Amino acid sequence: MAAVATCGSGAGGTGSVAAAAGKSNVTSFQRRGTKASGTDSGGPRLVSIAGTRPSVRNGQLLVSTGLPALDQLLGGGLAVGTVLLIEEDKYNIYSPLLFKYFLAEGIITGHTLLVASAKEDPADILRELPAPLFDYHCKKEFDEDTCNHKTPETNTEMKIAWRYQLLPKMEASQHTNLFLTFAKQIGPVSSSRFGHYYDASKRIPQELLEASKWHGFFLPEKVSSTLKVEPCSLTHGYIKLLQFIQNIIYEEGFDGSNPQKKQKNILRIGIQSLGSPLWGDDICCTENCDNSHSLTKFLYVLRGLLRTSLSACIITMPTHLIQSKTVIARVTNLSDTVVALESFIGSERETNPLYKDYHGLIHILQIPRLNNLICDESDVKDLAFKLKRKLFTIEVEKILPG
Repeated sequence: MAAVATCGSGAGGTGSVAAAAGKSNVTSFQRRGTKASGTDSGGPRLVSIAGTRPSVRNGQLLVSTGLPALDQLLGGGLAVGTVLLIEEDKYNIYSPLLFKYFLAEGIITGHTLLVASAKEDPADILRELPAPLFDYHCKKEFDEDTCNHKTPETNTEMKIAWRYQLLPKMEASQHTNLFLTFAKQIGPVSSSRFGHYYDASKRIPQELLEASKWHGFFLPEKVSSTLKVEPCSLTHGYIKLLQFIQNIIYEEGFDGSNPQKKQKNILRIGIQSLGSPLWGDDICCTENCDNSHSLTKFLYVLRGLLRTSLSACIITMPTHLIQSKTVIARVTNLSDTVVALESFIGSERETNPLYKDYHGLIHILQIPRLNNLICDESDVKDLAFKLKRKLFTIEVEKILPG
């Protein structure tokens, strides 16, 4: 319970993330003057970290989710110090893809990974990550997708790749520039770029995994089945995981406590199927469960750890199995960004010809209100996703009238 007592108070503020990124004695109110030395700029500067960029809306440091289409929907990416909750689809087929894209992006950009699961060994999860696409192959995939959609039925309203669908305000000249950029960047993916594309049909090269730095938390190895746990507000698995995350953040200086560390980095945390019975939580089994507050308290403490460190977290959760709507509402409020996947498998839409071009719907339920007085809302509604042979694409759903 040391983790709970130490970190619960940090859940409120977002400014501490900037403090962790780089401490400076110069305030924002100091008048800009002459340089005292050749290296001093006389004012605060943004910290440059590979695989990040500042938000154009509020200046918050962003990382890519590993899916550029999703980055666009979330306002440019996932803010450092926040939690992205993925509500799993009914059969848990497509949500693991978003989970793996987030981790694969961390491998490519050189970020440190922390993978937690109660079902799969983290080493096995990493071996199943998708391989990065070469820019030339990525352009080819988009070209093929555009050509395949040129059918007589959709001649007037052509369904094209997410790059066009999700940028309705972009001018035609900018569309051309995008493809010119692709043509000029023929070669391997660049780790300095923000957001990459991945081939879902291939696995990430072993060389990249060996060169990466990651930490694994496999619940069956951390918790003994014969261990007697005293009554507590958190399950033993949640306590162990919080302590594990806290130790990594503090020992490796992601909280900014190590001023000697010149090269800053991001900690990407991925937690798989949180709240499922495998985590020792009975929240999915009964509406009035004894540990109904265990999951929400875990999220509260976790968010406190994230707010005071250079880290970002993605959590997948089987919310469709949680019986209590009150708990679901609390989980949503304790998350910063919430995205839900609705698969067509087993539903009437699976055989409906109007939805034949899609595999499901994606709902942006919540966007964080960082440094704002009002909540941000996505400009694009009616989103659908499709898993092709290589690419997972998000498109604006357009159902043509019969």
